[in-house]
Amino acid sequence: MEENLVIVESPAKAKTIEKFLGKNFIVKSSNGHIRDLAKKDFGIDVANNYSPIYEVTPDKKKIVSELKKAAKQSKVVWLASDEDREGEAIAWHLFETLGLKESNTRRIVFHEITKDAILHAVENPRSIDHDLVSAQQARRILDRLVGFELSPVLWKKVKPSLSAGRVQSVAVRLIVEREREVHGFNAESAFKITALFSVEDKNGKLIQLAADYQDRLRSGKEVEDFLKACSSGSYVVSEVQKKPSKKSPAPPFTTSTLQQEASRKLGFSVSQTMTIAQSLYEAGKISYMRTDSVNLSDTALDAIKKHVIGQFGDKYFKLRKYKSKIKGAQEAHEAIRPSYMDQESVSGTYQEQRLYELIWKRAVSSQMADAEIEKTNIIIDCSACPNQFIASGEQIKFDGFLRVYHESTDDENGGSKTIILPEIKVNSEMGLIKIDAIQKFSKHAARYTEASLVKKLEELGIGRPSTYAPTISTIQKRGYVIKEDREGTKRNYFHYTLKDKKVSKEEKTEITGAEKAKLFPTDIGMVVNDFLIKYFDNILDYNFTADVEGKFDEIALGKMEWTKMIDKFYHPFHNRVVSTLEESERNSGERILGNDPVSGKVVLARIGRFGPIVQLGDAQNGDQPVFASLNKNQLIETVTLDEALLLLKNNKDGRKLGIDPQSGKPVFVRVGRFGPMVQIGESEDKEKPRYASLMANQDISTMDLELALKLFELPRVVGEYKDLTVTIGVGRFGPYIKYDSKFTSLKKTDDPMTIDLERAIELIEAKQESDEKKIIKTFPKEKDILVMKDRWGKPCIKYKTKYIKIPKGIVPEDLSLEKCKELIDIEIKPLSKKTISKKPTVKKAKSK
Repeated sequence: MEENLVIVESPAKAKTIEKFLGKNFIVKSSNGHIRDLAKKDFGIDVANNYSPIYEVTPDKKKIVSELKKAAKQSKVVWLASDEDREGEAIAWHLFETLGLKESNTRRIVFHEITKDAILHAVENPRSIDHDLVSAQQARRILDRLVGFELSPVLWKKVKPSLSAGRVQSVAVRLIVEREREVHGFNAESAFKITALFSVEDKNGKLIQLAADYQDRLRSGKEVEDFLKACSSGSYVVSEVQKKPSKKSPAPPFTTSTLQQEASRKLGFSVSQTMTIAQSLYEAGKISYMRTDSVNLSDTALDAIKKHVIGQFGDKYFKLRKYKSKIKGAQEAHEAIRPSYMDQESVSGTYQEQRLYELIWKRAVSSQMADAEIEKTNIIIDCSACPNQFIASGEQIKFDGFLRVYHESTDDENGGSKTIILPEIKVNSEMGLIKIDAIQKFSKHAARYTEASLVKKLEELGIGRPSTYAPTISTIQKRGYVIKEDREGTKRNYFHYTLKDKKVSKEEKTEITGAEKAKLFPTDIGMVVNDFLIKYFDNILDYNFTADVEGKFDEIALGKMEWTKMIDKFYHPFHNRVVSTLEESERNSGERILGNDPVSGKVVLARIGRFGPIVQLGDAQNGDQPVFASLNKNQLIETVTLDEALLLLKNNKDGRKLGIDPQSGKPVFVRVGRFGPMVQIGESEDKEKPRYASLMANQDISTMDLELALKLFELPRVVGEYKDLTVTIGVGRFGPYIKYDSKFTSLKKTDDPMTIDLERAIELIEAKQESDEKKIIKTFPKEKDILVMKDRWGKPCIKYKTKYIKIPKGIVPEDLSLEKCKELIDIEIKPLSKKTISKKPTVKKAKSK
């Protein structure tokens, strides 16, 4: 019998811990959660005080069997999952599922995977904290109730196959509201006026100095009058202001601040940051990465002090103890820091090295002295101006923590550059070289990046360190939000210059509105958001969502019973779901808008096969109904009769753009079954009309005859590559290249009307190379089965059109054909009751 069995969540963590424990310890991994709520009937017995119904997931049955066997053969079982609520829940599920006993089970936690931390944890075990387990369980059950009850409402009232989540829906609301704020913004312009002077410094040397005028002028006439007056003015330094100031370092990283800074400085996505941080933690290089605390342990503080004084001297060190400003922060935890403060760098991937360096610098700088800065303003009077010119700058007198680290900001203007001003005496006369007056436009609030969205969620008290990354990933995977770059548009502006007492005017062009890696709501995201706000406003209320997080914190502290918290929320929510569904059932999913004033036929709004539609006429009355799709920003619940009639008219006749010069037939633009399209000919003609889809960047309202006719030039042949034809076209999913019966999407910067063969080959080869890299393993005998990476880069098994998840702990390269078939059977059997494996046990399951 083995002395000790230690169970952790991941194989990587197991390997690191195994190095620190003696031969009497065996370390095994559960590969995360071993069981979850059953999918049948919510997995929750609502009538029995919300009792959860758990089941071991199919991919974990083998692991559970192995752990049970190992536990029976061990004298003591140590549950060493992470110290947060999720980790505590994993420990509890292991205890329950493996049938462990309290007498020989120990719960140990540690904030870092170092030898000292592990041995200290073993010497100080505790029991499972059931309050933490209850908090995790409450979050899981509440989210399951919201998701499983709300999603069917969306299927019936908005569009099939949609889903909704509690925190995710609030995140989408933030992005939708910001987008509407951007679209509703009206930019105002004013002229920024900057003068360039010549003046003698304290040594008598003639230098140049730029200064800004303290008023902004609104019109071109004001600018011209101002500059003409300035041409005869005199300029003198009336005052030199010097003010000392200090800049303090930022606290060490929490989960959210690490995600924000890694996004700004390294360009990492939120999920990428957490994946890299997880690897660093499990390798024993940093402390636990899911935390909202800014505390540092005394050991860490001593190590930083030693390093700072040894490297830079006593004056650079300043002991600081930070306190979190975030509501509900768990101060008992520690901030993210290196496990060994004397290691400025570590081995690993390039991304791991960069993130580690960021964490190290932030932790060290947090215990360093303030930077001492002298800010200077030179005030310049103008005899012909009602206001003054001011030159501003600063000089670093003592760099302090800036010697190591400088925090980034979300300021999209790049902030102000540090300008060191020369020493100039009061009453010095200034020679005017020129004055520039450049038209500037006010800017709308910035769209969210992943980093700024995390910051906003944290400010509102929504979510916790473990939820930010999955929330942002989920809203993108569901298609409610997209992260992308967008090109700006050209804008003209005026530039006036006064030089040599002459005023000149020039019209220039700039690019405005360009966006990089910003979050945009999709059309369906906006529709779902509007529907949820109308019918389930409390679910999307920021204060309500933050209050729920506060309740979870109270449960974790043992101050609230989790079932009472769920019960208080569930009943009014469930009643709202029922009433909304009953309304849908009463109307058979239809809403009567009124009658067409011309035909007298009824006009309905309802869910059709491909989404929300309006309908003229009723088949039950002997009518031949006419249909039209709702626009992407329209809802069944709010569309009016007039809007419906316009949609029906446009869809039946379309908007006539003109006559096709080749056929002499009319050209229309309208909404078809698969979206906006143009049409040559009429449906009543003997010859069938020709159709072409609009491109993603085109709009029905701005389509003209010339643009419409160009769409019919597609598909077009651009040449041959390796004796096969290369064709460019536009389909349901956008512009594409067709080559060798395979399709390659064009990039957003590629125009299907102008792309040439050289560029097409470049995209084809890139796609082929990408596809080859995705393939991990193939089976010649089974061409329908292969091991590959999915669109997110995660290994999976592809079976025909289905993608099957590979359980944790299984090396994709080692998968055999039989093992692939076994995993495919587990995935598809509940759906089709068909199996592809020839094992007798699987055949037996088929007969049930």
